[in-house]
Amino acid sequence: MPQITLPDGSARDFDKPVSVLDIAGDIGPGLARATLAGKVNGNLVDAAYLIEDDAEVAIITGRDQDALELLRHDAAHVMAQAVQELYPGTQVTIGPAIEDGFYYDFARAEPFTPDDLVEIEKRMHEIVKRDLPIVREVMDRDTAKKTFADIGETYKVEIIEDIIPEGEEVSIYRQGDWFDVCRGPHLPSTGKLGNGFKVMKVAGAYWRGDSKNEMLQRIYGTAWPDKKQLKAYLHRLEEAEKRDHRKLGRQLDLFHLHEEAPGSVFWHPKGWMLFNKLIDYMRRRQEDAGYIEVNTPDVMDRSLWETSGHWENYREHMFTTQTEDERVFALKPMNCPGSVLMFAQGLKSYRDLPLRMAEFGKVHRYEPSGALHGLMRVRHFTQDDAHIYCTEAQMEQECIDVIALVLDIYKDFGFEDVVIKLSTRPENRIGSDEIWDRLEGALINALDSMKLAYDLFPGEGAFYGPKLEFVLRDAIGRDWQCGTLQVDMNLPERFDISYVAEDGSRKRPVMLHRALFGSLERFFGILVEHYEGKFPVWLAPVQAVVMNITDKQAPYVEKVEKMLKNQGIRTISDLRNEKVGFKIREHTLQRIPYMIVVGDREVEQECIAVRNLGGEDLGSMAVDQFVGLMHQ
Repeated sequence: MPQITLPDGSARDFDKPVSVLDIAGDIGPGLARATLAGKVNGNLVDAAYLIEDDAEVAIITGRDQDALELLRHDAAHVMAQAVQELYPGTQVTIGPAIEDGFYYDFARAEPFTPDDLVEIEKRMHEIVKRDLPIVREVMDRDTAKKTFADIGETYKVEIIEDIIPEGEEVSIYRQGDWFDVCRGPHLPSTGKLGNGFKVMKVAGAYWRGDSKNEMLQRIYGTAWPDKKQLKAYLHRLEEAEKRDHRKLGRQLDLFHLHEEAPGSVFWHPKGWMLFNKLIDYMRRRQEDAGYIEVNTPDVMDRSLWETSGHWENYREHMFTTQTEDERVFALKPMNCPGSVLMFAQGLKSYRDLPLRMAEFGKVHRYEPSGALHGLMRVRHFTQDDAHIYCTEAQMEQECIDVIALVLDIYKDFGFEDVVIKLSTRPENRIGSDEIWDRLEGALINALDSMKLAYDLFPGEGAFYGPKLEFVLRDAIGRDWQCGTLQVDMNLPERFDISYVAEDGSRKRPVMLHRALFGSLERFFGILVEHYEGKFPVWLAPVQAVVMNITDKQAPYVEKVEKMLKNQGIRTISDLRNEKVGFKIREHTLQRIPYMIVVGDREVEQECIAVRNLGGEDLGSMAVDQFVGLMHQ
């Protein structure tokens, strides 16, 4: 009879097979009422799952992270039931839980309208109130096919035929009279779903993601443990809409994108100024940290990419061309092979190491058209790449220095909440396990020595080495993956590069691949959304605007503008024949940090009246006093 070991290490013996819900009830009636599912030997299962042998068991309640995916999966089923109750004849196809919610694809001749979505959500709440038990049963494959064929669910029959092997049983979940093919697990009843869900939108989707198949209607929803969390999520969506960098990019005249150059950015003067400000900042930080800067070609021969392994592992993402002499070239998708060729020029000694070689390299990657998204996902972008060549003994300290640098840089841009992810060896990789052990060990030891927490992602490293990813949390709680650090002993081997060791022998350097902003275009977009276009003064494309009240003050406005520009303050003037209130409103929408108003009194006293973007009147002051304020 089973012995059940709980997460706290305690054990309970039962004299017969026992369900997860039975175990919860044995612990206490309150826990039984709160039970949504269980984990048996690490696998998520229904609360009704029967345990016959000794097992480690955890009870899943609404407080557990695992419960969220259950809620979203059940919300998809409840939505499908609601749709079929409201619109008989509609076929259900596939409906998974996804990040922040769920969707279900439906086959229906008539398009769903916004009013339909309201009715669907209303019916979902009714189904939840019915508190229908959710019960799993199994059928043999042929019986399951016939069951769904009899009710006209041809898509479900196809799923069973294509996914369920011959001789394998089919898992079915029922809630009331409605049922669906599903592996589960699910909640004990529809009532456990609660009211923290909302139907969001409808979109088109090809059956099984293939454009050759028929178009279905995909209804998206979001689901959370309670209404409070749902409300917070909807608020984040509203904030995200207001902060959308594509909209603000147009409004603030920073950049635009064009169909003739998909995935490439047309930078306007203000945007280009800010972009170069990022480069200037990073250049200064890298110089202070002992980096040298280089630049390598954008187009290189196919043979280089074959040596590096990119041709085999990354070919589908590369832009290539063939010249008249039949040589095949590729626009570089990454800077590392060019950096290796730089290192290979001239003899290197152990005294030259560590050699920290930085490059603001333009890279080109083919992303599918549907994946392109403003500055966040482009085909042509700039990386603040660096490649550090060091001895194996120096590797760990170099990792520590890179991690410290990236975290300090993020603080300068207002990002204090940073999550570090460690991705280890993938199945498709180059190099021996011994090398991978040493590389992964260097990253782990560096993080441990700095007492930094990290999340482990087994199997998600690059094909040539493990990596750290630095994930920033912005002003409205969204996560953005930016910087990376990868350690690599494989490319130096493939390119046969070496240095002269202290004993005169030739040794391979370790190669660290490092990007801090990552893609500058993407980091730019993140900054726009993080600050809602209200950049810190030091970053703002225009830091101050000087405005006149009447034409009489125009010469003084021009004088003040020139004085401020001479002090390195990015200043414009506005001499339009408009009311000053109108000008202030316009420049407020342009997110200019300081607005300077000049009237007759300011001309007479040779001063300026200053207000900030928040509308605070800072009063009159001398120009020199304002310059001091700006340089604090």
